Amino acid sequence: MDKITNDGRYTFKNVLLETGFEYDGDEVVKTKTALFCVEIADGKITVITPNDPALDAIDAKGWLMLPAFKDMHAHLDKMLYGLPWQAVSGQRRTVKDQIAYEQKMIPEWLKTSIERTEKLVNFLQSNGTHFIRSHFNIDPTSGFESLKHLEIALKNKERTVGAELVAFPQHGLFYTNTAPLLKEVVKMNIDFIGGVDPYSIDGSIEKPMELITQLAIDHHKGIDIHLHEAGETGVKTIEYLINKANENPVLRGKSFVSHAFALGHLSPLEAERMAARLAEAGVGIVSSVPFGNTIMPIPLLRKHGVEVLVGNDNIQDHWSTFGPGHMLRKAKLIASLYGYSSEWALSRTLGFATRYLLPLDDKGNQQWPKAGNEANLVFMEASCSAEVVARVSPVKSLVHKGNIVF
Repeated sequence: MDKITNDGRYTFKNVLLETGFEYDGDEVVKTKTALFCVEIADGKITVITPNDPALDAIDAKGWLMLPAFKDMHAHLDKMLYGLPWQAVSGQRRTVKDQIAYEQKMIPEWLKTSIERTEKLVNFLQSNGTHFIRSHFNIDPTSGFESLKHLEIALKNKERTVGAELVAFPQHGLFYTNTAPLLKEVVKMNIDFIGGVDPYSIDGSIEKPMELITQLAIDHHKGIDIHLHEAGETGVKTIEYLINKANENPVLRGKSFVSHAFALGHLSPLEAERMAARLAEAGVGIVSSVPFGNTIMPIPLLRKHGVEVLVGNDNIQDHWSTFGPGHMLRKAKLIASLYGYSSEWALSRTLGFATRYLLPLDDKGNQQWPKAGNEANLVFMEASCSAEVVARVSPVKSLVHKGNIVF
């Protein structure tokens, strides 16, 4: 763009920003906005000034500027996106059925995984996502190839997307002798160690969880385990991680349970107790927001201060056909499931798409953007955050660390 200088400095004009709430008594009835100019340099927001329509700058056309979205649970290395359409097969009913299928198909998928990962990143970006926590398979079939291919794809896209990586032993740690590989991959440039259903896959809660937590402690990594088990073993696995985080403060704020379906099947009293324990231990929950037989107690978790991250998880893969690849659709699902229909509640729900970075605080004070913030921006055709969530408003432009993606 000719409005961008050689040193990467540029300015947006006609940028719509939220400035506060309008009240009727105690109720928020409207979100106030105004137009501004926003200058970007060195990947950061440097100056925000009253709007000057005559300025020689990139025209934001009155679009609403919001923090760009973060998908906190994806599998960029392992999906069918970019291959011919294929719905989920009813022949594979258990996780172990899926493991057998993956052992057969992974060598074929790896042949095109780099280019398909880039296509999937493009798709997520088109929906306003600029940062992704991606799990990658580590197992005897994949070896380190899933990680290598993912790293190549992300390197090719590094100007426009950020990522953190989770080593994911999808095929179990001991069920398929993956433990030696996990001990090696943890020495590489990854951020988290994962796991999956320790009891149902490996036949033990303690043995896999002890290995995962000790590797995380020894190598200064985070933890993010998949836990689909909905009964007693699911609860005990969550409690195991809570206890480990309490014993080892280095795990606080860096330990997560993805899915954690067991929480959706507890009595109200048990759920309260577990939410309090998770918050006290600094253990977070990552959810793809299931519904049907399992409704996660997200409002209860948030009430207790548990960090609840949200991601798309499956996007056209052999596990699920329906992943939208759109963080706003996840936010709208949360609003629908839990009755967040007011102006104020909808505006707060946007935080599930942005990892809680919001233009206004709970009282309506403007807290974003500020000079010095990273320029991770999404421009929406909407009047305010509440409308963005309720209507899943169109994404018009995305900026990652000052780099204009589109």
